[in-house]
Amino acid sequence: MNGRLQRLGFGLVLIGMVFLAAGGYTAYRTQQGANALQAFSAAQNVKLSYNDQGQLVDRGETEGAQAIMSLLVNDWGFAVDQRELDPNDPLVNTASEYMYQMATISYHTLHGTTTVVIPEDVVVDGQVATKAGEYEFVNDGRYWTGFDRTDPIEGAAREKIWTGTAHALIAELGVGSVTASALTMGLGIAALFALVGATVIITGLGLVWATRAAIEEVKAPAFKQAPSPA
Repeated sequence: MNGRLQRLGFGLVLIGMVFLAAGGYTAYRTQQGANALQAFSAAQNVKLSYNDQGQLVDRGETEGAQAIMSLLVNDWGFAVDQRELDPNDPLVNTASEYMYQMATISYHTLHGTTTVVIPEDVVVDGQVATKAGEYEFVNDGRYWTGFDRTDPIEGAAREKIWTGTAHALIAELGVGSVTASALTMGLGIAALFALVGATVIITGLGLVWATRAAIEEVKAPAFKQAPSPA
């Protein structure tokens, strides 16, 4: 029985080593991804703006940054990790920074203005629905799908407000945020592999140690006391 337990202990040690190897490989690949994301972020050189007190600002004002953060946290429900918003490292290279930058672009798009030119009167059912002229259109929080395309002014304003550049930047920042989050999860998985491996190895070594002592006791010759002389 002790021999079987000892072999089981050696087996657990081998399994634990496999887990440790998997954790090391996962950590290695995750670090490669983190280095690539860092290089990509550095190449873009997009940075957040902070004031002298280390507070986020937008166009020099903390109120603007607060409105953007409200959009991100309250409207979108994103859990911002304040540790990732470091005024000493303003480069956008973490999940929270990517999402904040995405919210910045979205906020200014949602509250942007543009000029729409209607070259001639729009007639509907024999009546002038929209007169020719220039109109200043103020977006009041409409997303791309929130515009009435049947309205001449809104239909024309939609592409002027939600430009292809805005869509592309938001998509790119979204990819960056997901990538950063996936890398964080990768580190967590690597740590979990290592923890499981270490636990299994310790358990296996404990079995080997305990059963070896028991086996040595069984193999040791029993001590017999010599009979006393009559």
